[in-house]
Amino acid sequence: MAERSFAREVQDLRLGDGQEFRGEGILAVTKALLQSGVGYVGGYQGAPISHLMDVLADAQEVLADLGVHFENGASEAAAASMLAASVMYPIRGAVTWKSTAGTNVASDALSNLASGGVTGGALIVIGEDYGEGSSIMQERTHAVAMKSQIWLLDPRPNLPSIVQAVEEGFALSEASNTPVMLELRIRACHVHGSFIAKANRKPAMPLAAALEHPVRDTGRIVLPPASFMHEKEKTEKRLPAARRFIAERGLNETFTGDLDEIGIVLQGGLYNGVIRALQGVGLADVWGNTRISLHVLNVTYPLVPAALVAFCAGKKGVLVVEEGQPEFIEQALATELRRADVATPLHGKNVLPMAGEYTASVLAAGIRRFVETAAPALAATLKAAPSPAAVLDDPRVTALASTVPPRPPSFCTGCPERPIFAAMTLVQKELGQHHIGADIGCHLFAINPPFEIGTTTMGYGLGPSSTAALQVKAGKRPIAMMGDGGFWHNGLLNGIGNAVFNKHDGVVVVVDNFYSAATGGQDLLSSRADNRTRSTRHPIETAIRGVGGKWVRTLERTYDVAKLRDTLREALTTPAEGPKFIVASSECMLNRQRRERPAFAAAVKRGERQVRPRFGVDEDVCTGDHACIRLSGCPSLSVKPSADPLQEDPVAAIDQSCVGCGNCGEVAEAAVLCPSFYRADVVHNPAPLEAWWARLRARLIVWLQARRERGRMALTV
Repeated sequence: MAERSFAREVQDLRLGDGQEFRGEGILAVTKALLQSGVGYVGGYQGAPISHLMDVLADAQEVLADLGVHFENGASEAAAASMLAASVMYPIRGAVTWKSTAGTNVASDALSNLASGGVTGGALIVIGEDYGEGSSIMQERTHAVAMKSQIWLLDPRPNLPSIVQAVEEGFALSEASNTPVMLELRIRACHVHGSFIAKANRKPAMPLAAALEHPVRDTGRIVLPPASFMHEKEKTEKRLPAARRFIAERGLNETFTGDLDEIGIVLQGGLYNGVIRALQGVGLADVWGNTRISLHVLNVTYPLVPAALVAFCAGKKGVLVVEEGQPEFIEQALATELRRADVATPLHGKNVLPMAGEYTASVLAAGIRRFVETAAPALAATLKAAPSPAAVLDDPRVTALASTVPPRPPSFCTGCPERPIFAAMTLVQKELGQHHIGADIGCHLFAINPPFEIGTTTMGYGLGPSSTAALQVKAGKRPIAMMGDGGFWHNGLLNGIGNAVFNKHDGVVVVVDNFYSAATGGQDLLSSRADNRTRSTRHPIETAIRGVGGKWVRTLERTYDVAKLRDTLREALTTPAEGPKFIVASSECMLNRQRRERPAFAAAVKRGERQVRPRFGVDEDVCTGDHACIRLSGCPSLSVKPSADPLQEDPVAAIDQSCVGCGNCGEVAEAAVLCPSFYRADVVHNPAPLEAWWARLRARLIVWLQARRERGRMALTV
């Protein structure tokens, strides 16, 4: 169950010639793939292109009508390997994943694909997760493109440019027999706009035809002596062919201004930010008309030296706007200018930050420094653009910052992973601190307060492998975390199988929340839901035992903190040899609410009796020590002033965001805290007798309260 459905939007993928397509970037990419005659599509979900995979999953009827095969790969490596169909056959294929983490996983397949080259167009849509909103290490895809000689497109972030990049990307791939990457930043994936659609095209060569007429060309197989020739082919044939195609099709764009003495060379994906920055300092208008000439690199690799030299020649200075480090484009441009004996001064990282996201305010400051250096007379006419510091120093912002505390990433309300770490905290209180290897996924939020659990994270499904050096069978056993998404992605062999094969002695906790929750709630092999196009309901415990796991415990309700605590204690103290596996299962609360709330609301509207559990805190019992909050950290569990004048400390309180999971009460019971939590069932559409009893109880309580207020009744213990 993905985090959102595109069932309505995918109907627009059927639009034909001349019709206007409206939507966001990921939908435009899908439509462009169909217009380009793609034969197969695959990938692996992950920000910022998770929704692209969701769109493709919801569009399977449209794809089937065109004879397009879609597959959700088990990993990015599996997705990249799909492109092998384009090596021997003139079939266009496209895959997508999150970079750079996903590109690292796919690197083996990519290297072989780039070495042998392709016959059909091969397009890799990369979700470039870079900047402050990123959830991964800060790296760039550019280095991978240069290393393997895969061409890299970085289109301007508007729908017509993105659609053109997809269509021309296939053509560029075929013209140079080279796979092509299409880089989309977070904002480009979700930018909204429109473009004039074309009719969808069926694949020029159906996949069935490839099976009926197999082709074999040893020159495209990465095996000596062919592999030695691939390197020469890349530089002597494919690279010149790519540069000719880029120049002839005009894939890179030049926007001229009246101030031709200076210019800016920029990545296409940064175009909107640069225009906004120029507008802020008075060098562009609200329509995007620039006074400074811009050379927009919609293809950032390979560069076309002749076009760059022509743009830079005769200028007093050129600024290279390249987000991230190292400055690959700036270095390459400096080399080409030197070879052409062009003396134009080059600026880039000397006026812009070496690393970090290039927001409009950052770009405005850099452009101002560039103009002051290259064209001092022009600098005096620039407008003063507001600086980020000015915004942060605003009294309203500082007042808000002093009132609202920082909120690090954390688990959702009712998350079934929260009690796992509450139980782990209790066990460590009893047995002492243990080394805990973290893993990619929602459970990584445990490194933040209130749990502060987790030492390292090395990759998706690599939690157990990260503790391999500590399997010394002396002293405390290490604990490793792994989610069900990581388990099926990379963890079954590299984590579980590796632990069994090397006879590890540690404990592995596999968090099974029924979905790949961290990437948007997509189904997995172990998902409990029926999926009409996928095979599900394959238990994780069965897979663990299948690779030789002996000590395996499955808990079907993670909210039972006491049972989790006892199972963890057993795993850490048992004399049994070999790795110990605990599968902690409960449905992702976010997906559960997405599934249950509409059904609940519909039932209430039909007049059916429905019960919703809610939890609260009896403030007369609450001691105010807030241990429950420190052991839970649930966003719905907060504090409020005590109504008791003799108790100065605030008491615990549960707000309206509570989803009724019961974790707070379970934690309080397992940790032997105060018994202040209570459960109340909210009944919608009660039966007549049920409603009569409720009214009678309410009247009785009011009557008793009134008597107590008049002093006619006293409660004694």
